[in-house]
Amino acid sequence: MADRVNLFSDTQTRPTEGMRRAIAEAEVGDEQRFADPTTTRLQERVAELLGHEAALFLPSGTMCNQIAIRLHTRPGGDEMIAAANSHPVNYEAGGPAMFGSAMVRTIDAPTGVFEPDQLEAAIRPAGDRYAPRSRFVSVEQTTNLGGGRVWPLGTVRAVLEIARANGMRAHMDGARLMNAVVASGTSATEWAGDFDTAWIDFTKGLGAPVGAVLAGSQELIDEAWRYKQMIGGALRQSGIVAAACLYALDHHVERLAEDHENARALAEGLADLPGFDVQPPDTNIVIADVADAPRIVGELWDRGIEVTPMAPTRIRCVTHLDVDADGVERALAAFREVAT
Repeated sequence: MADRVNLFSDTQTRPTEGMRRAIAEAEVGDEQRFADPTTTRLQERVAELLGHEAALFLPSGTMCNQIAIRLHTRPGGDEMIAAANSHPVNYEAGGPAMFGSAMVRTIDAPTGVFEPDQLEAAIRPAGDRYAPRSRFVSVEQTTNLGGGRVWPLGTVRAVLEIARANGMRAHMDGARLMNAVVASGTSATEWAGDFDTAWIDFTKGLGAPVGAVLAGSQELIDEAWRYKQMIGGALRQSGIVAAACLYALDHHVERLAEDHENARALAEGLADLPGFDVQPPDTNIVIADVADAPRIVGELWDRGIEVTPMAPTRIRCVTHLDVDADGVERALAAFREVAT
């Protein structure tokens, strides 16, 4: 399998040698007693990075989303507003309803980026006892099914302004936030600092094997610790994996630009093929509309190339640190064979 080109997802990355050394040398303790210095250092660093008071290390980004939803949802029928193609709506096993006790109101936004007036139209009238209560809005940065789109900063600020004007909270699903930082030149604090909760994932482009960190006010993070315990996310010597996340912050952020360049090269090559309608990527996700996705995915697999079938007529390719420029060229050669 080592000679395959894995464009299935940036979650497929494996720890680099330097990251493995950081894991092996990590100073550890019991995180439940706040005695793991490596985990504490990671939490403090991410809180500062995202512009918040405190942060909490969690096993996965999905757990970050689910705990944040639970933090923002009150008894009595509160509602989350999010893009219809966002991760919490589609890929978290119904968690917003089951764990978060939240209704979900979706906004149709093919790129994953909805406009401020779409949010305003989705907000329920205040005081209507027949309707769910619009409680908070979730913004996914970058968008996943939308093709790695970077939200314009002005749009984010306008969405936040409308949310605040309507007494709502705001959550940033920052699974690929650092891709947006590198692509836009806008700092993580500028993107995430005005949200009530925000998080970043270390298991995607940043290349760590485990972990995400949720940030917010000290009060919210204190409560998040309780939910972490409740749903089995409590760890012990978590510095073993937190060390990988710290290493990623030091060594794998700026190199995300390489993934973006490889994605552009891949998209340009695919766009030249018959039957491929390709969205130019903002970051590291390439979406292509095709006539028969299952056939193409299967034939690529036989040629050592892994991509994701997103729909009967859509495929997704994601670049990451385990796919270099040569890997992209190998993938394009296989695509050419399949296309002809």
